[in-house]
Amino acid sequence: MFDLISKRSANLKNDVLAGLTAVLTLIPEAVAFTFVAGIDPMMGLYGSFFIGFITAVFGGRPAMISGAAGSMAVVTTAFIIMFGLEYLLAAVVLTGVLQVIFGALKMGKFIRLLPHPVMLGFVNGLAIVIGMAQFGQFKENVRVVYDKQHDMFTYAGDWMQLTSPAMLTMMGLIALTMAIVYFLPRYTKAVPAPLAAIAVCTALVTFTPLESKLVSDVVHTQRTSMIEKEIITENFAAIKNQVPHGQYSEVAQNIALERPTDAQITAKWQANEAQKVAEGLKDTIDPLDGSLKGALPSFHFPQISWDLTNSDSLDALITVIMLALILSSVGLIETLMTLSLIDEITQTRGQGNRESVAQGSGNILSGLFGGMCGCAMIGQSMVCLNSGGRGRAAGIATALFMLVFILFFPSLIEMIPVASLIGVMFMVVIATFEWSSLRLFGRVPKSEIFIIIVVSTVTVLLDLAVAVGIGIVISALVYAWNSAKEVRIQCSDESQTQKTYQVAGSLFFGSITSFKEGFNPHNDPQKVCIDFANARVCDQSGIEAIHGLSVRYKALGKTLYLRHLSPESAQLLRKAGDLVEVNIVEDPKYPVANDAMA
Repeated sequence: MFDLISKRSANLKNDVLAGLTAVLTLIPEAVAFTFVAGIDPMMGLYGSFFIGFITAVFGGRPAMISGAAGSMAVVTTAFIIMFGLEYLLAAVVLTGVLQVIFGALKMGKFIRLLPHPVMLGFVNGLAIVIGMAQFGQFKENVRVVYDKQHDMFTYAGDWMQLTSPAMLTMMGLIALTMAIVYFLPRYTKAVPAPLAAIAVCTALVTFTPLESKLVSDVVHTQRTSMIEKEIITENFAAIKNQVPHGQYSEVAQNIALERPTDAQITAKWQANEAQKVAEGLKDTIDPLDGSLKGALPSFHFPQISWDLTNSDSLDALITVIMLALILSSVGLIETLMTLSLIDEITQTRGQGNRESVAQGSGNILSGLFGGMCGCAMIGQSMVCLNSGGRGRAAGIATALFMLVFILFFPSLIEMIPVASLIGVMFMVVIATFEWSSLRLFGRVPKSEIFIIIVVSTVTVLLDLAVAVGIGIVISALVYAWNSAKEVRIQCSDESQTQKTYQVAGSLFFGSITSFKEGFNPHNDPQKVCIDFANARVCDQSGIEAIHGLSVRYKALGKTLYLRHLSPESAQLLRKAGDLVEVNIVEDPKYPVANDAMA
């Protein structure tokens, strides 16, 4: 299949049609990912437009689709609850700045250091996290509660009854969606399977007595809950200084139980709107109607506190920086992984550093215009390729079609059943998870299986960036341990006056113990030569090991010589200067006669 795909060339008509197909699968996923992050769906749509357009025009990989991604959404879930929207937008902008710096410093080459087991663990962990996040939609009666363990207000809900009509309808729509996505491509690929599944489920809910939670219902719940949390937090902050520390939890819980009325929510929303109007910003959507009112996004610099003398503000700023580091790392890893995959499929080569700069620029604009963070999307990129997209026009068309839907057809998104989006996301999870990794047990070294399990587990329990970092560290330690065991020392020539040792392998911090144990200075003759023809000195530990060995021979009145050092190893020893006492035997060089010597 890859050979057939790679032989296609860029064509404007094919690129535009591929962009239309890709956006039809991108819109429902972008909305679904905002539910995962707990933010307004318009943020996902705006973010997908800005990031998709900038990367399509200026990026380093034509036909690669970028937008609001699940890997970024799962990272921001807890953050938005703790610090609110403005700090999230600040983190999105800083994420873009870090990605631009990453690309400008040409650090894209470091993706080569990502071991395959780490990539498998990353993908599997991401699939599990996205799947787990969907279960939040099976809750009702969402309300603000006080989390004593983390000392903050958060959201909670009650699980639907398993046999309730709402749950049975929801499960039925999820099953129908997954069946259509799975079976339809076997009969026709003229219509994207996720789009067909969403259309069928939407028609069932719209034109039959079936009732199920719609996107507009979830939007209404999220917007209302966000304002409730803002009111409750302000009410608690007003009396916090008067409450004894031991009673914080009890008082906070009581305030959370006193849920704001619709009038209070409306008043708070109007106050926020008045502030925005005073700042010259456009008004946004009423939280009580759940609509996705189509409008062009307006510029909005994140309003956060810069008071470093305030401990809460300082903690928030530090958390913003940490979140930006995580988001930029996750986004770049997923983007460079996707870029490598498309390179392999199309038998071309993308520019990772250029893509990093473009993605960072897109995230900066997204944050400044009220959008969420994003990166390259493997699923949509594959849809684009399979639809014939090859040039930059494919990505540009995807972004422009996204804007058209936002401005003119938002009602089509509002009427989608949430169960259908959950079904699509479950199929994304199934497609994302590397099932082939389960067949590796017993076929690859146990260390690699261990790395896959650790990275997947840490991804689920902590976050993606930390998981990848831990995986790389473990992989490096395993490699160092295995390399340390490969150092071999044997005697190749010995007489009464001279002895030669042959060294094979890499001399570095992990192998110096074995290296030292391979020599016997007390029993060796007056002259000892170490042949490094099949070895290499790699680091300061190796230099120190050679120096220590030289000192031992010198203390016994014997001389140690080094031969056949590689140019890099010899240069490393010369740079060490007086840090090491060794005698390097220069091998004779025999120049080839040419006209210059004549």
